[in-house]
Amino acid sequence: MAPQPALAWLLLLLLAACLEAAQPRDFTVQDIVYLHPSTTPYPRGFKCFTCERAANNYECNRWAPDVYCPRGTRYCFSQHIMKITGESVSVTKRCVPLEDCLSPGCTYVKHEGYKICTSCCEGSICNLPLPRNTTNAVFATLSPINQTRRLARPAVLTTACLLLALMS
Repeated sequence: MAPQPALAWLLLLLLAACLEAAQPRDFTVQDIVYLHPSTTPYPRGFKCFTCERAANNYECNRWAPDVYCPRGTRYCFSQHIMKITGESVSVTKRCVPLEDCLSPGCTYVKHEGYKICTSCCEGSICNLPLPRNTTNAVFATLSPINQTRRLARPAVLTTACLLLALMS
């Protein structure tokens, strides 16, 4: 009769391993590439993780619809509401225009015991991680916001100088 308790322990260990393997995990870059292939329907088209009041980052990213952002938007927005202990209460992510990205950072709602952190980023599905503190609750862009056409002048000036040198 000794083999039965040993078999029971073995089955319990296997069951525990299966339950541990079924626990949620955060997304990796490979997961994103697999879930969100990038072929754009229009020039500079991009995607953002999109959810409204999800329970946590995993649930938001897991069920985010795979659609392109509207043409009037340029950035990915993330808002993370958490308890002071750091436990997620609500996650909201969406595509937004520049005006919605001008106040990143964290604020404390002390009478309710919450911290709200917001961030924006530029680039396709760049809003994978959540803002959790002032270090990562930022507005990250790939190019300067008020980019001007100053780069064209040196090219014109160089071309003019080359033409003058050739004519002399």
